[in-house]
Amino acid sequence: MLKLHGVRKAFGNFEAVRSVDLEIQDGEFFSILGPSGCGKTTLLRLLGGFEQPTSGEIILNDHRIDSLPPHLRQCNTVFQRYALFPHLSVQQNVAFGLQMKKTPQDEIATRVNAALDLVQMLGLATRSVTTLSGGQQQRVALARALVNRPKVLLLDEPLSALDLKLRQQMKMELLSLQRRLKQTFIFVTHDQEEALEVSDRIAVMNEGIVEQVGTPQEIYEYPKTLFVARFIGSMNTIVGDVREARADAITMSGCGKRSLTIKPSRDGMRPLPEVSVGLKVQLMVRPEKLKVLKSAPDANQNYVEGTIKEVLYKGSQTQFLVTAKDAATPAQLHVWQTNSAVTAKRSFCIDDKVFVAWSPEDCILMGMNGALPQNQPQMPLLQSTGT
Repeated sequence: MLKLHGVRKAFGNFEAVRSVDLEIQDGEFFSILGPSGCGKTTLLRLLGGFEQPTSGEIILNDHRIDSLPPHLRQCNTVFQRYALFPHLSVQQNVAFGLQMKKTPQDEIATRVNAALDLVQMLGLATRSVTTLSGGQQQRVALARALVNRPKVLLLDEPLSALDLKLRQQMKMELLSLQRRLKQTFIFVTHDQEEALEVSDRIAVMNEGIVEQVGTPQEIYEYPKTLFVARFIGSMNTIVGDVREARADAITMSGCGKRSLTIKPSRDGMRPLPEVSVGLKVQLMVRPEKLKVLKSAPDANQNYVEGTIKEVLYKGSQTQFLVTAKDAATPAQLHVWQTNSAVTAKRSFCIDDKVFVAWSPEDCILMGMNGALPQNQPQMPLLQSTGT
């Protein structure tokens, strides 16, 4: 539905967006995720028509739109600060765009009421927007965008001004609304958890380029670049040298004399990279893949010895910080262990000597400066359902 070909935006000598290629499907909840200053909001403004690309093409339903002004595009934007008119009522704010288009009054009334009903604000139609809560103002901003029946709804960090509890509530309401409308939403955020929860697919941006595009599972479980591996979620890293590279397993130096083993993921989605003996590499593993044990595990598991430096009990989960023993470079491992009736009774304390274990299939292997050359995965990547 929406295609970007070689889209670039420069401000003087600074390139905010660098040759971006994207294809976004009809009815997809698509998120653009990245740290501050990565170019994600600039990219959204290019889609909305508030900036003109230095080069490249933006195509909506086979029609080029990159030179069109915002009001002639079938894209509406919900801004980070909502940009509501404080002197107008809820109803008047929502109707404003239709009035500018000289839509007949009876149609305006029907469409405004329908939009307010959609976001559960019909009962507050005559209220001034200055008397509304943050969540209510966000709903008004959504209704104002949706009343114009855009092909694409652009959302520029619309939840960032809300407190944590309200943000969680509005996030679910936003997802429910998108599924009911089956409309294309493009959602800009720097919140990784937010993007993982609501998106059909995610584009991860860094310094003006798109590092990876994929489903939340692909982005989290199978990062293609060093930046994505480090940026999405938490990651433990152990540095070592490759000792042996076979077709079914790679072994590397770890903490002490014991080697660590890396195997392809169980689903075949993460094959072994191409490495040579002696190459310095980074073994990466997610905190929830690790276990804290009092004794060494069986020989099929990777493990390191260490000392617990911190214990954080978080109800459903306990988080441990373990300093690895005999690491080639200082290694502190974060372990997130789900609490159960058994683990709740098994106590670990600060300064306990423990073993941290994990499966060789859960390892991600990266070079020191980036991703290693990969063999082709044994099965196709997961496809977005568009719902």
